[in-house]
Amino acid sequence: MIAKRRMTMMIPIRCFSCGQVVADRWEEYNKRVNLEKQDAGAVLDSLGVKRYCCRRMLMGNVDLIDDIIDYSRR
Repeated sequence: MIAKRRMTMMIPIRCFSCGQVVADRWEEYNKRVNLEKQDAGAVLDSLGVKRYCCRRMLMGNVDLIDDIIDYSRR
């Protein structure tokens, strides 16, 4: 039997448009928005993410790794 384990999020390291590093802000953003239910825009402002291209990298990311892993086990 294969034990099911939680995979970490695969966030892109850099913004696709401008090249700024965004992955180092992911865990803090995810914790504050999803667990603490803070406003996403305010969290991004406090993390210093000002460019809209970088903001969309964090806001538009969807955690699908657990769903993809399930298909490989079938």
